[in-house]
Amino acid sequence: MPTSASVPYQLQMFDKSLKKRQKVELLCRHLGDVTGRRLLLVTCGDNNGAMNYKFREHGGAWTWADAQPGLKSEMERLLGEPVHAVQPQRLPFEDASFDTVVAIDVHEHMKDPTPFTAELKRVVRPGGTVIVTVPNGNSRKLACRIKTLLGMTPEVYGHERWGYDIEELSGMLADSGLKPVASSSYARFFTEMVELAINFLYVKVLKKGAAAEGDDHAIAPGTEEDLRRVRKSFRIYAMAYPVLKAVSLLDALVFFTRGYAVVVEAAAPAASAGGPGRA
Repeated sequence: MPTSASVPYQLQMFDKSLKKRQKVELLCRHLGDVTGRRLLLVTCGDNNGAMNYKFREHGGAWTWADAQPGLKSEMERLLGEPVHAVQPQRLPFEDASFDTVVAIDVHEHMKDPTPFTAELKRVVRPGGTVIVTVPNGNSRKLACRIKTLLGMTPEVYGHERWGYDIEELSGMLADSGLKPVASSSYARFFTEMVELAINFLYVKVLKKGAAAEGDDHAIAPGTEEDLRRVRKSFRIYAMAYPVLKAVSLLDALVFFTRGYAVVVEAAAPAASAGGPGRA
């Protein structure tokens, strides 16, 4: 059994993250069996490589990209693989390079995500799959109203807007030529409130001088040095984690509501007879 000292800090943090664990578990269900598939993961900042690590464990041949590569070196150190620093308006990959493309929480960072959505379609093969996650854009939801009262607005997270609800995201993907085929959500009210409390404590109290230089929108420690600066608080949080996880399980009581983060899975059109494509 490895000790905490032998476990990379990224995985220590992931192990105590309610929302990221839910996100990865749900996305792995959307991915299904990825044996033999070429997959691309595009993230945007809030990612130190732990999610990549977990997806790699799920299988498949992955390529990694990040649109705000402030933590690129941290990701590469954990993964032992290159991470592409990308401009969302033009991904540095050939047409139809991947069987599956996953974009995690990228769209809400952009004033106009239309070019990025078009790029997701361009780099996926005909008949392939694009899976996108975003925060729920319904600002009328209770946790969003509480965030506003606490000053935890989209700007604090580095977002251009709250996000997109399933119908909006599905429409955006359809406009790019993809066909939405499935959707889901995660992080209902109780999980979102636990995450809000943690983010609020870090942003408003602990972060003073602790975040990586130039990262004004960090809502959690991003580097090992960041974590070291708040190590005592993280230890207290780790001890309280079983209780917080129990609170999160209360989401089952509001199963009939949509979560505060959504996923839409879409299919790329199959290649026409005699046209380009890959069987």
